[in-house]
Amino acid sequence: MTIQTIGAYEAKTHLPQFLRQVQAGQSFDISVRGVTVARLTPVEAPDQQRAKAVAKMRAFSEQQNTSGAGAGLDLTALIREGRA
Repeated sequence: MTIQTIGAYEAKTHLPQFLRQVQAGQSFDISVRGVTVARLTPVEAPDQQRAKAVAKMRAFSEQQNTSGAGAGLDLTALIREGRA
């Protein structure tokens, strides 16, 4: 869906109507005198946020493993030195 721009007065006047549309997935930019100052957008459910974060961490970990980052480091020695 595209983001529609609405004026601040329109947003205030018709807020319940816009909130129903946001629940349906629509996003709105709110402008004051033609300058965008805010965005009204749906909030992701915590489970969706968590799933995205886990996916990003796994991708980062895979990238580090593939690139050889940290190769040759002795983790046990680093822990003993208090560096890990």
